[in-house]
Amino acid sequence: MTVKQANVAPDHFVLPDLVSHCNFPLTRHPNAEAIAAESDQWLDTNCPELPPKRRAAIYTLKSGILTAHCYPNAEDKRLRVVADFLVYLFHLDNISDKMVVSGTEQLADVVMNAHWFPERYMPTHYPGKEQPSKEFSAGKLARDYWSRCIKDAKPGPQARFKETLEQFFEAVQRQTEDRDAGVVPDLESYIDIRRDTSGCKPSFDLIEYAMDIDLPDFVVEDPVIKALNQAANDLVTWSNDIFSYNVEQSRGDTHNMIPILMIHQGLSLQEAVDYVGQLCKETIDGFIENQKRIPSWGPEVDREVVLYVQGLQDWIVGSLHWSFMTERYFGKSGAEVKRHRIVKLLPRRDA
Repeated sequence: MTVKQANVAPDHFVLPDLVSHCNFPLTRHPNAEAIAAESDQWLDTNCPELPPKRRAAIYTLKSGILTAHCYPNAEDKRLRVVADFLVYLFHLDNISDKMVVSGTEQLADVVMNAHWFPERYMPTHYPGKEQPSKEFSAGKLARDYWSRCIKDAKPGPQARFKETLEQFFEAVQRQTEDRDAGVVPDLESYIDIRRDTSGCKPSFDLIEYAMDIDLPDFVVEDPVIKALNQAANDLVTWSNDIFSYNVEQSRGDTHNMIPILMIHQGLSLQEAVDYVGQLCKETIDGFIENQKRIPSWGPEVDREVVLYVQGLQDWIVGSLHWSFMTERYFGKSGAEVKRHRIVKLLPRRDA
């Protein structure tokens, strides 16, 4: 290879074969299509301010299909609530990407207000924390799905969901601060914040709601259960960094493990992709090993633990396969990319 050839920027990269490495069975809720369609329509109808391109993207996202694979055994009514939250979470991710720090702070306040006061809008008037007299659509949407959720959700999942959703917003604000300052965090700092910006933590809390369980605190805090939860979060998050990299690099977004490895460790694009892919495979292997180490707390608690861990497993395999079903990452070429694993780099464009 000549020096000139070595300096040529790559025009593609090859995905690691995570799907084949993950042997968990892929299941799907029997009413997936109908519930997904209702959920998409819910977000569309309640966001009158969305531009046409964003409105069309609701339907090509196929968030409801992700929900159907990750919560395949939920009752229809509960699956619909979870589907609404997940499509809403993608919506929050899209709108927060364009915001400065003050905007993400106000968004967080409005959304959390809806969770603390689900009966009606109660704007705060603290200096520096004033909320508008008319509620944003983001608050109305949150109040709508949350008021339905708390009719059936047990106390533990409710409390944990609000706590981890608050952590999500705190991490988004830190991400926004870094973006505004032009800071690219090191790998350790990035992983710490990415575990919260992923939105996996509140989504995993909804496993309990979907299956009508309430894990005792001593189970939630058990080291093995925490390790399983974190492994599922890491797999979903890090594999998403691989799948979303092409779109993100085209708009100059560096909140992704791949450019961080390239910047801080000097890896080439393919080396960085392979590095993250190996981490993902090790995470799947670690999840399987920890499944063998789950303690016993008696028949009733053990039954709930089995359902919860199954939910984490469904998230791992469901998110991997869904990444090729949605048009968010590979457009209409998902099935083809899944087969040959070659991703052609998109040209850079304005964000």
